[in-house]
Amino acid sequence: MSKNNDIDNDVSKDLGDLERAVMQIVWNGGPMTAEEVRTHLTRPLKESTIRTVLRRLEDKGFVTHTVDNRTYIYRAAEARGRVAAKAVKRIVDWFCNGSVEEVLVGMVDSKMLDQKQLQMLAKKIEKAREGNKSGGKS
Repeated sequence: MSKNNDIDNDVSKDLGDLERAVMQIVWNGGPMTAEEVRTHLTRPLKESTIRTVLRRLEDKGFVTHTVDNRTYIYRAAEARGRVAAKAVKRIVDWFCNGSVEEVLVGMVDSKMLDQKQLQMLAKKIEKAREGNKSGGKS
């Protein structure tokens, strides 16, 4: 498998339970070594197992690494929210032909979003629109 830092192409690949657990640790803890990741896991695993998982995550584009002396330091390739948004976009495209409105209405109908959350989203959307009108980024 070739290394790919563009999660757009790889976000649809399912992550196993251990890969998801490792990503949560990296997202929460910032740059860290395989040993640091290992110590944060709830189950005891060998450092070599964690290095293998991190290498797979790097192949899938979820983490990158730098080398400090001879130690690999891993960090998330993108923020958790950005990865989640890309995953949701793929779901929206696949299930709802790209209609975010259809997804949001479905979330409201299934009581996943309440009135307070809808109002918060409306405020964020308005703020983003105002930023786009003035040429700013949101």
